[in-house]
Amino acid sequence: MDKLIANILDVLRTGQMLDAPHLDKIIRQRSSEAHDGRRVFAKKHILPYYLKQRSVAGAVWETWAVDDELNERFIKTLQMKPRRSASGVATITVITKPWGCANNCVYCPNDPRMPKSYLSDEPACQRAERNGFNPYLQVASRLRTLDQMGHATDKIELIVLGGTWFDYPEAYRTWFIHELFRSLNDDDATRNETLDKALSEEVEMEELCDSISSDAVSHQQHVNENARHRVVGLVVETRPDTITTSRLTELRRLGCTKIQLGVQSVDDGLLACNGRKETSHDIERAFTLCRLFGFKIHAHFMVNLLGATPDSDIRDYKVFATGPGFQPDEVKLYPCALVEGTQLVECYRNGTWAPYSEEELVHVLSSNLLDTPPFIRVSRMIRDISAKDILAGNKKTNLRQIVESHLDKLCADVQEIRYRELGTQSVSLDELQLQEVTYRTDGTTEHFLQWVTPENKIAGFLRLSLPKQKAIESLGSDSPVGLDEAMIREVHVYGFATKINRQGDSAQHHGLGRMLIDRACEIAHEAGYARMNVISAIGTREYYRKCGFTDNGLYQQRVL
Repeated sequence: MDKLIANILDVLRTGQMLDAPHLDKIIRQRSSEAHDGRRVFAKKHILPYYLKQRSVAGAVWETWAVDDELNERFIKTLQMKPRRSASGVATITVITKPWGCANNCVYCPNDPRMPKSYLSDEPACQRAERNGFNPYLQVASRLRTLDQMGHATDKIELIVLGGTWFDYPEAYRTWFIHELFRSLNDDDATRNETLDKALSEEVEMEELCDSISSDAVSHQQHVNENARHRVVGLVVETRPDTITTSRLTELRRLGCTKIQLGVQSVDDGLLACNGRKETSHDIERAFTLCRLFGFKIHAHFMVNLLGATPDSDIRDYKVFATGPGFQPDEVKLYPCALVEGTQLVECYRNGTWAPYSEEELVHVLSSNLLDTPPFIRVSRMIRDISAKDILAGNKKTNLRQIVESHLDKLCADVQEIRYRELGTQSVSLDELQLQEVTYRTDGTTEHFLQWVTPENKIAGFLRLSLPKQKAIESLGSDSPVGLDEAMIREVHVYGFATKINRQGDSAQHHGLGRMLIDRACEIAHEAGYARMNVISAIGTREYYRKCGFTDNGLYQQRVL
């Protein structure tokens, strides 16, 4: 392995970037020289070994003579699954412990080993189960994997899944978030030692829920502001009917910035047919409250529900994506699938439900993408359900690719965000143009500011909310903001997840975010607002202070 890495470094020193075929040729050649042609080296083992030698900094590391520039080129060359951090942030998904749900939806799985609606074969669930659903250990194990794959982990988005967040006891919710931050704040040696001990001895770390106070959470948050692994986004999952002003206030104190809402449909008939307790009015109210509190809204929407048709799904989604009561910021758009143990099985057997054909499904999802405005991101089109767990319905993991290929053949004009993301591409900053998209919701006027290339690829964006006076007044003393206060709900610049305060060839760290913020402040000032709030994540507080914001309760604020 030492000689193989030395060979790769020698090539990189010449200024070449190794593509996959060239790298594979070097690996095959070294394997042949070392073991009579047998393949003994694998790409996935090279980077972890390299990183281990770098941390030890012993004799082997000295012989390689690696400077900072060569180190970056080596890691970029060996990085596994580069798109995983191509949005600019490394994501860590954690799962809460097995728990029930107040709803009893006809399509929802009920695996007793998992929280409601999740199955044990889903990748994140497997990781959670291996770690006893302990939040500290889940973060520790995922962080180690991301490091070994060569991803920068300075900026972390924590996604907390597990059914309905507010169905769990408040003490458990507080403890869970505390442990997420503590794991990120601990030094590598402490975190890895705790992880290794727990896994080797099959020790399940105790839930000390009652001993964790809000002050303890605040302390971990304060530490994280300048930690090596900073939380730049914190997401929880819940149902629309659980949303209240007091609960949204709790989420802000925990550091939450985005809420995943299980919507599935905005058609009252379909909601009732599928066992959903909330109505479209409940969903509208939840969306309005979340926006007024500054949260980004990531909604789940399902096609092919019991009682739906391809045509009704297309109409339903268009209302969801463009109606003033809804218009989420992000969507998980996926087809209903038949899973053992659900009420839908009987509907399938008696013929009242059947999965769409692939042609029908591609038609529906293609229409949905075309109806998605430029300010909405469709994050995924499938659930991480194993094909062996699906009795009927789509089993293709590349469903989104099939849909996009279909649209490409039609030369369709797709505007949704993920389709237009720069991803792993470099960006020419002098070609970027700032575009503004304005739309109205029940409680706000929204301004979506985006940096785009001449090809309409998106390099960064900002979400600005201008609350309507009537909406703020309706909340009375529960309102999170004043009548003269605007809200920045999200600032995101794309490119590889680069280390904080380091520049590369991505769009990050070139001042694009600051320019978006300044323009948003101009818009709010021109509209008569006197102050700008931002729903900052814990790890972005320092950035916003440099942009002229000061800490102000649940938010950071700048006088206009």
